[in-house]
Amino acid sequence: MDDDTPPFFYVMNYASEAEGDVIDMVSGNPDWEPPEALREGLHEYADADTDAFQYPPSVGLRELREEIATRRGVDISQVVITNGAGEANHLAMAEGLDAMDGNEIILADPVYPYYDGRTNLLDAEKTLVPVDDDGHLDPAAVREHASAETAVIVVNSPNNPTGVTYGGDTVEELVDVAEEYDALLVSDEVYDHFDYSGRFTSALSIDSPNRVVTNSFSKSMAITGWRVGYAIFPREDRPDPYGGLVDSARTRHMLTNVAISRPAQTAVLQALRETGPEYYEQVRERMVERIDRFTAALEAAGADYTEPEGSFYVMARFPGTPGTMENIEMLIDEAGVAGMPGEAFGESRSDWMRFALVSPRVEEAAERLDEFF
Repeated sequence: MDDDTPPFFYVMNYASEAEGDVIDMVSGNPDWEPPEALREGLHEYADADTDAFQYPPSVGLRELREEIATRRGVDISQVVITNGAGEANHLAMAEGLDAMDGNEIILADPVYPYYDGRTNLLDAEKTLVPVDDDGHLDPAAVREHASAETAVIVVNSPNNPTGVTYGGDTVEELVDVAEEYDALLVSDEVYDHFDYSGRFTSALSIDSPNRVVTNSFSKSMAITGWRVGYAIFPREDRPDPYGGLVDSARTRHMLTNVAISRPAQTAVLQALRETGPEYYEQVRERMVERIDRFTAALEAAGADYTEPEGSFYVMARFPGTPGTMENIEMLIDEAGVAGMPGEAFGESRSDWMRFALVSPRVEEAAERLDEFF
């Protein structure tokens, strides 16, 4: 594998070129229908006047920002619509590095590879804090690693790849650590609709200038290709450097993207307004059924595995088969199942493999793994 090739793309390409039928459990692309109101909104937009086809405001459509602000209990001035949660995280991490003293970013291990990649891209020092045996990030461990050099702490709940969910006490303690060391907590909550534990607590529940919350509609509305996300920064009336973060982020966002797709924002807004809670409940029920079927097969195969409290990923460890890229290739070639190597997510779960349960063939994939092992 070329060192410059992201592992996700390498595995997907390898699977696509493999002989025989391969079940894709690599990418987090939902396989279910988006909300009906979203399709309707896009159809209606096609007949809009031509002025609706021009540049939207750089920070996002005002109506969409108002809807998000109302739902999240923040001021509209704090909301920036971004090119998915990816850009939202990049803005938050970059602004934190620029505004805070120090050049260190603290990440959980295992870590979503794009956080790691952005840390390298931003030329920051990286500190990985291993999670506990259950996959949870202990705030006390974060505090032990934090120092005057810490500028940013990145957390993700519900989590990719471990599937854990952080409750209110954990979130509050993480904010406390950020405040103690004058750092910025970046809380990626893109899987907030996929909480099966009832434990999920948003960092927005803590009144602090030391936190930025990021999110998107990619997973919750099954529209990963639309790239509509958002970041919620501290209020502008907060003391510097926190109060200046949102203005600086707007400028960085504008120079990078100019603006975000207007039809995508318009359709998302209509879906937000017209989609009831039953849509999200049905999706969660679907995922719980898949998790149960997949983990039962892992149990039969003698594998250790994480029991997802949220998101839609399972990490598994098979006896004598560590989570290397070579073994992922072997599973693709010999079992017809494509997952991700644990080594792509850091060191603490390098013996594990990660599987995305966003495929209608989850049960078949589980049977193949059971038979193989």
